[in-house]
Amino acid sequence: MYIRKATVENEVGLHARPATFFIQKANEFKSSIWVEKEERRVNAKSLLGLLSLGITKDTEITLIGDGPDEQQAVDTLVELIGSQFPE
Repeated sequence: MYIRKATVENEVGLHARPATFFIQKANEFKSSIWVEKEERRVNAKSLLGLLSLGITKDTEITLIGDGPDEQQAVDTLVELIGSQFPE
């Protein structure tokens, strides 16, 4: 299991388009990946789950990976969050 924290800094948080990019990237990996906000944990590969967390600008989330490429998966998603989802 590999865990990292990240702060979402883009203006709209993880909604609509950024969430779609995030999920597409998460689906490139074999590992199970979860996103945790406060006490709630959802599958990072689920649009509905991700949107249900209501992640807005300046929200700290925890990314948890478990599987053969867990570290690469989590690190890649943290980088994507840090890039503020450029087009």
